Amino acid sequence: MKYMIMTFGSAEAGLAAKGKDWMLEMIQFMQNLDADLKKSGELVDGQGLADGSQAKTVRIKNGIPVATDGPFAESKESLVGYWIVDVESEARAIEIASGIVAFVKEPIEVRRVMDAPPEF
Repeated sequence: MKYMIMTFGSAEAGLAAKGKDWMLEMIQFMQNLDADLKKSGELVDGQGLADGSQAKTVRIKNGIPVATDGPFAESKESLVGYWIVDVESEARAIEIASGIVAFVKEPIEVRRVMDAPPEF
């Protein structure tokens, strides 16, 4: 089963709150996690994303798609990175996420990647 493990936040706020040394440790932690998941064959994909301040949101305005600055969510935090893992169980996906939470001390979202659209 595939799961997406998502981390939310703000790179700018994280740097201000935790400092450069912690951010460098976090990057190393994430690189080690990626290597471990590749070695186990569980990593499908994983990426860090540019800070939400660099995001664009496309909305319909007067019937025309218009791009504006900023993330969709009205929040200081947005999606900053993710992993898609292919694991034997939800418990394993939660185990991976728990390791991330133990380091970053912030919530991590785990959501199953659907194999097909829901039936109606």
